[in-house]
Amino acid sequence: MGRGIRLQSMTVPLHLEEDPEAPDEPVQPEQPGDGAAAATSLVPTVALPTREWEYSTQVLTVAQVADGTSLIKVLKSATKDGWELAEIVDGGDKRVLLLRRSKRSPHDSRRVGFAPPTRT
Repeated sequence: MGRGIRLQSMTVPLHLEEDPEAPDEPVQPEQPGDGAAAATSLVPTVALPTREWEYSTQVLTVAQVADGTSLIKVLKSATKDGWELAEIVDGGDKRVLLLRRSKRSPHDSRRVGFAPPTRT
C-alpha cells in the first residue's frame, strides 16, 4: 500500500487508469438446490416490446424549409395521421423528411363506434 492519500488516520487507496483491477476469477452464479430451481423457474422474463415501423417521405425545397410555414404545415398534417419526424435527409437542393409511425394491425384500420360530431 505504498500509494494513497492519508486523511485523519485513514488511508484511501488511489486508483489510476494504468492499474485497473481485474477480478481474479469470473463470478459464477451459485448452483441452486432442487427446491430453489423450481422456485426460480416460475419467475417470468420481461423484455421490451418490439416495435415495427412504417415509413413515409415528404420532399421539400430548401426555400420551403426556410420559409417558416411550409415545414410546419407538412408536419402538422402528418401528425394528424400518427406520423412523427424521424430524420431530415439532405438531398442537394431539396430536403427529404423521413416520417415514421408504428405499424398498424388490420384491426386498427377498421374502427368501430360513432364518428365524432361535425360542426355545422
